[in-house]
Amino acid sequence: MKTSRILLLIGVLLMTSVRGVYAQDTGGYEVGDLATDFKLQSTDGSVVSLADYDDVRGYLVIFTCNSCPYAVAYEDRIIALDKEFKEKGVPVIAINPNNPKVQPKDSFEEMKKRAAEKGFTFPYLLDAGQKIFPQYGATRTPHCFLLEKTDKGNVVRYNGAIDDNYQDASAVETTYVANAIEAMLAGEAIKVENTKAIGCSIKI
Repeated sequence: MKTSRILLLIGVLLMTSVRGVYAQDTGGYEVGDLATDFKLQSTDGSVVSLADYDDVRGYLVIFTCNSCPYAVAYEDRIIALDKEFKEKGVPVIAINPNNPKVQPKDSFEEMKKRAAEKGFTFPYLLDAGQKIFPQYGATRTPHCFLLEKTDKGNVVRYNGAIDDNYQDASAVETTYVANAIEAMLAGEAIKVENTKAIGCSIKI
């Protein structure tokens, strides 16, 4: 009996430890909600907020990082999305939500190196203090939030994955984010507003 209780206690402690390292699904924004603005440091030394962008129709906020294989697999596609839609008024804003003390590969210095190596065409921001990703409800890297700029504020129009095949860009059948942006810009209903973000858990 005593042994069973000890094993049970160990199990509870292990579960608590895991919860302390990985972000849990705590809600966050739903489609139609107004998204909060932020002021976060970029790898180019500037401080970036949504309010800095005057002549835009929306934003593609992507929570991503250096260390996750899923995030790395999507880097070229994120660059392509920025190049395609920035000119149409929907720039990419990438935010690293991970705690660098837990994952050193996601330190600000490593972010600077990665941005330079890949030639990121978009701001790459650090969620210092990890205050922004819980508000949005990001749980994975990468995790996308398409926002439409309106008179009432920045409205969430899509939440989820970039597309349906992280392993092979040439085998993608449904480009969720691109489809959502095109529909939003055309003033049409977005057919798929929510998908499950596929990637690594956010390290807290």
